[in-house]
Amino acid sequence: MTASYRTVDVPVRGGDLRVGIWGDDTPDAPTVVAVHGVTASHLAWQLVADALPGVRIVAPDLRGRGRSNELTGPAGMAAHADDLAAVVAHLDIPAGLVVGHSMGGFVAVAFAHRHPHLLSRLLLVDGGLPLSTPPGLSGDQLVAAILGPTAERLSMRFPDLDAYLALWRAHPAFAADWTAELEAYLAYDLVPDGARLRPATSYRTTLEDTVDLNTGSTVTDALGALAHPTRLVTVPRGLRNEEPGLYAPDHLARLLGTYPAVRHERWEGLNHYTVVMSEPGAGRVATAVREELSALG
Repeated sequence: MTASYRTVDVPVRGGDLRVGIWGDDTPDAPTVVAVHGVTASHLAWQLVADALPGVRIVAPDLRGRGRSNELTGPAGMAAHADDLAAVVAHLDIPAGLVVGHSMGGFVAVAFAHRHPHLLSRLLLVDGGLPLSTPPGLSGDQLVAAILGPTAERLSMRFPDLDAYLALWRAHPAFAADWTAELEAYLAYDLVPDGARLRPATSYRTTLEDTVDLNTGSTVTDALGALAHPTRLVTVPRGLRNEEPGLYAPDHLARLLGTYPAVRHERWEGLNHYTVVMSEPGAGRVATAVREELSALG
């Protein structure tokens, strides 16, 4: 069943942040703040929302993405965390569960550090702990090394939606998991550029965020001071359905030794996209969300 859905615009530094809201919109409804990945939008959470009847999902388009792509001012994990704080205050959301996928996990960790009173628990989905990247790379090289074709598409232009969908139909991550919800997510990603269409995500912001989460101190400082119950889910395949994915076993073992308070579990059979944007992945995320909500008491 498709959850009820609406959007609101929340004033933040540099303009308005677009926020999607699914589900029961009453003040006492259990509420989850959901944070998407580096070149995504709030519609990445549609299938998760559909799998959580009775739960309100509040998910922004992060600055530089979706319908928040014209916000002015710098990005980075601290800026995104402060934007989340503005959303929570604007919607009067009680301290509860924050879920972050991919870069959204890093934003969630920064949010917990900068605004600890605005949340109670963290669920990190294939993101949030430092990635393993070669030292000495420039910003553009970092983006290429981590995101590859995911970032390359940001400079591409398309004559129509069908051409953009064709690009993604050939993507190995979705070979077995193409859905109507995914098509809606991809259609939302496009904005006009003269007579053509382009992805809404700003490359400049993607670059700024990628450099910050890999070389800045915001995330490592936040993880070093982590005080909220935190659950990390990783999957065996990456952005192009390749192994070992974002967190190779040896690297992950070192991270978990460094941050022993983080509870980890590995979900087989999924890649970095399908862990959220497929029915099997979204169903598992929804189960984890219900477990974390139950732990709130």
